[in-house]
Amino acid sequence: MKSLKLIVGGTIAATAALSTFAMAGETVDSIKAKGYVQCGANTALAGFSAPTSEGKWEGLDIDLCHAVAAAILGDASKARFTPLTAAQRFTALQSKEVDLLARNTTWTLSRDTKVGLNFAGVNYYDGQGFMVAKASGITSATELDGATVCIEPGTTTELNLADYFRAQGMSFEPVVIENAVEAVQTFFSGRCDVYTTDASGLASYRQTAPNPDDFIVLPEIISKEPLGPAVRHGDEEFADIVRWTHIAMLEAEEKGITSANVDTFKKDSKDPGIQRLLGTTGDMGKALGVSDDWAYNVIKQVGNYGESFDRNVKAKLGLERGLNALWTNGGLMYPAPIR
Repeated sequence: MKSLKLIVGGTIAATAALSTFAMAGETVDSIKAKGYVQCGANTALAGFSAPTSEGKWEGLDIDLCHAVAAAILGDASKARFTPLTAAQRFTALQSKEVDLLARNTTWTLSRDTKVGLNFAGVNYYDGQGFMVAKASGITSATELDGATVCIEPGTTTELNLADYFRAQGMSFEPVVIENAVEAVQTFFSGRCDVYTTDASGLASYRQTAPNPDDFIVLPEIISKEPLGPAVRHGDEEFADIVRWTHIAMLEAEEKGITSANVDTFKKDSKDPGIQRLLGTTGDMGKALGVSDDWAYNVIKQVGNYGESFDRNVKAKLGLERGLNALWTNGGLMYPAPIR
């Protein structure tokens, strides 16, 4: 007969073993069963989330969704996209219409708690700005007293706008339009004096104006907008995979690993950190509930964060890295250790 000590010891060991490796959560099981990741995307935001004329989705956020598909399914092409307005996005996630929001969503306390989201990191540090017609002669946000402002409902932009005008002792008249594309077109038509959203969004939408040179972005940035992927509360396993997929893309950039040279690193590198990242040693994938070559698949098929930034944000919008540079280059992108 086994002693109580042995039984207790065995129970502890079994519990420790279970806690070492992640159990697949409901969302991951669902993704594996249907064979694709369903991502909520912006309706049309060049550089981040927008369909091409051929119907192919492209952008920094779109790449993240492809990367999650590569991590879980080993195939980055197994990603599908549901275009969502700002007002639709949270309902779509909570109703399980989508698995993941990869859609320029600001990480805030109320969304993390009352709305029931888990943010899996920040894939773009942004801030809110203003765009006006050059013919208005306005050169500063402090000159906007009494302006009509085109804005989307259900956004941090809407709340920041009210805070800023109140703090400046100014008034404004909101023109609320749910769809961002319609809102900015309404602004271009002259119905509003001002259009306001994240600075990256202003750069993106300005390109869609009949004559972009007719419009200017004012110098003031009035908020912090840490944008990142969000998942539902209650499925920590899926949140972990999304979080560490983003971190793996950052880690790859920091190590100089790209989609073009990842095979060489996998074959030849003696760096223990790179070996763990690419799955040649250790069991980091098993700990996440995916294969140990999960990060290799992400890097090989999607690329590192810098590659994604350059082909999407820099190439399409002309924006530099700024706060979105790696910490080693003075930015805020700091990958946690994969070990």
